[in-house]
Amino acid sequence: MRDMLQFYINGEWVDPAVANTFDVINPATDEVFGHISLGSEADVNKAVAAAVAAQDSFAQTTAAERIELLQAILDVFAKRHDEVAEAIMDEMGAPWKLAKFAQAGSGPQHIAATIKVLQSFEFEEQLGTTRIMKEPIGPCALITPWNWPINQIAVKVAPALAAGCTMVLKPSEIAPFDAMIFAEILHEAGVPAGVFNLVNGDGPVVGSALSSHPDITMVSFTGSTRAGVAVAQNAAPTVKRVAQELGGKSANIILDDADFPRAVTGGVRNCFDNSGQSCNAPTRMLVPRARMDEVIEIARAAAAKIVVGDPRAEGTNMGPVVSKQQWTKIEGLIQQGMDEGATLVCGGTGRPEGLDRGCYVKPTIFANVTSDMTIAQEEVFGPVLAIIAYDSEDEAVRIANDSPYGLSGYVSSGDLSHARKIASRMRTGMVHLNGASLDSLAPFGGYKQSGNGREWGAHGLEEFLELKSVYGYEAKKKD
Repeated sequence: MRDMLQFYINGEWVDPAVANTFDVINPATDEVFGHISLGSEADVNKAVAAAVAAQDSFAQTTAAERIELLQAILDVFAKRHDEVAEAIMDEMGAPWKLAKFAQAGSGPQHIAATIKVLQSFEFEEQLGTTRIMKEPIGPCALITPWNWPINQIAVKVAPALAAGCTMVLKPSEIAPFDAMIFAEILHEAGVPAGVFNLVNGDGPVVGSALSSHPDITMVSFTGSTRAGVAVAQNAAPTVKRVAQELGGKSANIILDDADFPRAVTGGVRNCFDNSGQSCNAPTRMLVPRARMDEVIEIARAAAAKIVVGDPRAEGTNMGPVVSKQQWTKIEGLIQQGMDEGATLVCGGTGRPEGLDRGCYVKPTIFANVTSDMTIAQEEVFGPVLAIIAYDSEDEAVRIANDSPYGLSGYVSSGDLSHARKIASRMRTGMVHLNGASLDSLAPFGGYKQSGNGREWGAHGLEEFLELKSVYGYEAKKKD
C-alpha cells in the first residue's frame, strides 16, 4: 500500500490543514492501492504564499543557473525513472513498456528540450532606442490530468522554471503518485524552497482555489473542455492569464492515393494507444466511400492484434481505462453508437473475454459513421474508432473541420505535396503527415474548444513570460 498523505510546500513535506484521506484505485484490479490527502483552500493559500515569497529571488536567477537546475533535475530523474513508471502503471493502467518508455520517458524528454530552448533563448532585444524585455509572469498554478501525467507536469514545470516563475502544482487526484515522486526529485535536485509547491486535491476545491487566487498570475491547465471553461471563469475576475490544452476529436484523412494497409493499420494503433486516452488521438478515420469495405477489413485485422490485459503481463499492449467512472461513460457511448445505427466492426460493450474485473474496454471500431452521430462529435476518451466515408476531398476537409474541437489532424497520401495541401485546410493546431511523430521543440496545442496557448519548445516558454517595453533605453542618436 502506497500512502503519501502530505503536501510539498516551501521546500518540505507538511500535513494538510484538515485531514481528508482519498483512496487511489488501481484500474487493473479495481482495488485501493494507496492513499493521498485532498487539500483545502487553507492548503492552497499556504502554498501560494510560499510561491509569492520565493518569486522575486528566483526571477533574478540567470538563464545559466536555470539550465544547471534543470540538468540537475534530469540527473535525479534518471535514478528514479522506473519508480515513476511503476507509479503510472498502477495509477492509470498503462502497460509496463508504455509506462516506462513513453509515459515516464516523456518527462526527461521535455526537460531536455527546455534546456535546449533556454540555451539560445533571447530574453531581451533592442528595437531602436527601446529595449523589449521578456520577464517571468510570476507565481503560476499548474493543473494537470491523469492520462499522460508526468508528461503534462514536465511541459508545465520545466518552462515555468526556465522562465523564472514559481508555481503550485495540482496533479490529478486519480493519478497523484508520479507527481509526488517528481516533487521528491525536484527537492533532491536543489530547487529552492517555495519555487515548486504541490497540493493534491479535486477540481472544485483545490482547482477553483488556485485558479481564482488573486496572487496567482497565470494558470496553465490541461483537461476536459468543460473543466477548462470553469477554470477560465474562476480566473476572469482577477484578469490572470489562462493557457489551456483541452479536448480533441481529431480527424485522420486517408486520401485515395495513400498506402491503405499502412495508413489504416497505423491509424487504428494510434487511436488505441494509451487505451484511447490521448487528447490528440486520431479517433475519426475519414476514407473514400468506394474503399470502405477494404478499410473495414484492414481495421478489423489491426484491432485483432491488440492484446488487452494486465499492465504487468508480458505482451499486453492495451491496459484498462483509468477509472470506473470513465469505463461507464465509454460503455454508454459505445452503446449509443450501436443505437444510432453505426456498423460495429469489432468490440462493443462489456469487458474483453477473460477479464472479469478491472476497467477494461474492448477495442471498438465503428464503420459507416455519419457526422451527426454522437460518437463522431463527442470525445470518447477510450479505445473507440469511428470510420466515416467521404465522396470528395472537399467533403473530407469539411467533415474534418465539422467539430467543436481543433487539436490535431492526420493526413495520409502517396504524394507529400498532396498531403500538405489538405493539411493547410484543416482547422487544427497540429497536423501529422503520413504518420509523422510529434516534435518536442514544436508548439503543441489547438484551435477552437481544444484550448488556447501552446506548450512545448520555445512557444511553451513564451507562455510563462510577460513583455516589457523600456523606452529610451538607448540614447537617441543626434542627426
